[in-house]
Amino acid sequence: MSTWINVKRVARYGLISFVRNGFVSLAAVLIMTITLFVVAGLFMFGAALSSTLKELTEKVDVTVYFTTAAPEEEVLAIRSSLEALPEVAAVTYVSREEALAAFRERHKNDQLTIQALDELAENPLGASLEVRAKQTSQYESIAKFLEEQQGSGAAASIDKVNFYQNKTAIDRLTNIIETSRRLGIGIALVLGIATLLISFNTIRLAIYTAREEIGVMNIVGAGHWYVRGPFMVAGVLYGLVSGLVVLLLLYPLTLSLGPGSERFFGTFNVFAYFVDAFPLLFLIVMGSGVGLGALSSYLAVRRYLRA
Repeated sequence: MSTWINVKRVARYGLISFVRNGFVSLAAVLIMTITLFVVAGLFMFGAALSSTLKELTEKVDVTVYFTTAAPEEEVLAIRSSLEALPEVAAVTYVSREEALAAFRERHKNDQLTIQALDELAENPLGASLEVRAKQTSQYESIAKFLEEQQGSGAAASIDKVNFYQNKTAIDRLTNIIETSRRLGIGIALVLGIATLLISFNTIRLAIYTAREEIGVMNIVGAGHWYVRGPFMVAGVLYGLVSGLVVLLLLYPLTLSLGPGSERFFGTFNVFAYFVDAFPLLFLIVMGSGVGLGALSSYLAVRRYLRA
């Protein structure tokens, strides 16, 4: 019972210290709010970028074109060998007839092209395989596999592989994905360290402001954590209040940016994502705020509070 009473007293003194040191608390909350807001923004921007890159990645593929004389059995055999590769996500077979129908659809408004096609005695288009890799960096190994097949004569019916025509776009997309991941991790680390230092200095200032009360507590024999506890509570409150402010601000902001984000990123709507991912976002924002506030408070009282 006495332990529970002490916990309640420490929590109450921490809340009193948070309210009484209004200016210091406000400064800490504002700085942490900015940091958590940027963290939440980076999280949501990362989701938007991942959605856009995923959409672009699904549109990138390597197409294997076959000669018009290529037997269907050989095309299907090559498809099976490609599907067996660990790098391959999917292989789509396009027959000669499907290729001709797609060509006609693309050029349905070009009467000269359609007329010239109708004058031909037979279908001039060969079958093809559209190969999609699990990651954009794996297309080159798939293209090399196809070149080895051609060189060995196992796939003599292959006319061409369009990987090298698309290589620049594939490499650029791969670099964007890798750079965005590294940049996101770097920014998150910098912001975390900055918030930790700012909260650390804020708690140090609160300790300095309450130095006389701390001295009295030491004289009357207050316990070790009875003196330090209120500052730990204050640090947690910085994170809680800042996290709640950020979540409250994000709702109207994402609501107003929803239509614009969908036009800019394609299928990604920031408000819809905010609603769908709110439990995860809540845990990230509140957890980051409470964790940083508690850690900075612990480091500050351990460094500056001799009690």
